Amino acid sequence: MKNQVINILKNFGIQESQLAADVHFTRDLGLDSLDTVDLIMQLEQEFGIRIPDEDYTKLATYGGVLTYLECQHISVAA
Repeated sequence: MKNQVINILKNFGIQESQLAADVHFTRDLGLDSLDTVDLIMQLEQEFGIRIPDEDYTKLATYGGVLTYLECQHISVAA
């Protein structure tokens, strides 16, 4: 699962070396609101899930994305 998320983030020019659990996509990595929506759409497609608008704030950090996906019962081996 982590590798899938990292591969998606590479589409935004983010390198694995920049990622820590608390790294914020907007403040620390410079993603704008459109990038954030695109990221969420790519996560939905990659993992076959629907992320409600009210959950977007939970996905503001790399760690938040991993935790959210784990809570959605997506296998770590996926």
